Order: sequence, then C-alpha cells, then structure tokens
Amino acid sequence: MASESVQKTLGVALVLCIVCAVVVSSAAVILRPTQEENKLLDLKTNILASAGLLQVGVDVEKQFEQISTRVVDLKTGRFTDAIDPVTFDQRKSSKDPAMSTALDPSEDLAKIKRRENFATVYIVEGEQGIEKIVLPIKGYGLWSTLYGFLALESDLQTVAGIGFYEHAETPGLGGEIDNPNWKASWIGKQAYDSGVMAISVIKGKVDLTRPEGDYQIDGLAGATLTTRGVNNLVQYWLGKEGFEPLIDYLKSGDA
Repeated sequence: MASESVQKTLGVALVLCIVCAVVVSSAAVILRPTQEENKLLDLKTNILASAGLLQVGVDVEKQFEQISTRVVDLKTGRFTDAIDPVTFDQRKSSKDPAMSTALDPSEDLAKIKRRENFATVYIVEGEQGIEKIVLPIKGYGLWSTLYGFLALESDLQTVAGIGFYEHAETPGLGGEIDNPNWKASWIGKQAYDSGVMAISVIKGKVDLTRPEGDYQIDGLAGATLTTRGVNNLVQYWLGKEGFEPLIDYLKSGDA
C-alpha cells in the first residue's frame, strides 16, 4: 500500500510538472509577439526622445511617421537598399562574423570587440532636406554595454539630444546618464570643429567661458569609468570607424 501511494504521488507530481511546463511554454509563445511589439515601441519612444521630438500623450506610432529609417554601409558611408531596415537586426549582425568586423584593440575605443558592417539610422526630413538624424551608439561603461542614440541637427554637427535605453550602470553614479539635466546639457554642443570630431565628456565641470566649452560635456560625479566610457563610445561612433563617413557624405550634398 505504501509503495502504491508513493507511486501515485510521484505520478501526480509528474503530471503537474508536465502541465505546468506546457502552460509556461504556451504562455511564452503567446506573449512573444506582444513583447516584441512593446520592445519596438520602446525603441521608437527612445529615438523620438533623443531627437527632442517626443510629445507626451501623443501616439508614438503617429509621431514616428515623421521619421524615415535607412540602413547605411559603415565602410562606405553610403545608404544601401540591399538590406531591409524593417527586418535588419543590428545587434544580431554585430555578432555575426559575416556581417561584422573584428576590431583591433588599438582601434576599439568603445570596447565593443566587433563592429557591425551596417547600421540603422533615423532621419527627419523637411522641405529643405534633413532636419535631424538619429544615430545608434553603443560602448562599454563600468559594468555594462551602454546602448543609446545620439541625434544631430540639420547642420550635422550640433547635438540635438542623447539618450541611453539599455545599461546596467550604478544607480546614482554611472546611472546618472539617465538624468534629464545631464542629457539636456548635451543639446547645442558641437560634435565637430571644422569637420574634425571634437566633442568630449570631461572630468569635472565645463568652463563655458572658454571656446572649447562648446565641445565639452560635464563628467558624471563619482563615475569616472562610466564618464570615460560615454566619452569613448561617442567619439568612436562619430569618428572615422563609425558615422563620420556618412556625415561627410551628407554634408557634401550628394546624398
């Protein structure tokens, strides 16, 4: 009798395990499309916010209609129609040897190890051409890889905004990259000086009475390594290995 009781208990436990596994698996499959939609919506929200275009209370999808999405070949700085921007997964491609380039440590300022060969950029166009362009940026901070966007104005050198949508930096220290006041301090800064990448995040406070203050952003107090990481990743992606060839191409008027 005792043996039969144990067998029944184990049988019931096994059935419950199987049922629970099926329920959890089914829920994951059912919820996946919703999760992907929410992830995409969050991405669009961050793109709009980084460009200073996000209007609270207004449908994000409606707002995003003013933005065109293009894929750029980072090797040439030219747009390509060979890759569909809707289905292109930039993060996944950065891990694919066939779609990315291994970086020499001496060139890997952002500490990303591999750089994707193509990148998705977001453009706001008006009657006079490009009004703003939003560039994806990423690089290592203290504890994590930071993923975000940096937007430039129509002159392609004045910063319109910056924002990070994924990171694991220390709250109150490196996590201050999310501080609205710090992000606002980027607006109006100059990314290039006579065509040469010049923007930097410095240690301490910027002296706005000096000419170089136009190109500098305050460092984060108590977060030296995160500050250095942000400086390095921004300089990398605005430099020759990043989007500088695209910026030069757009400035030439040949696009």
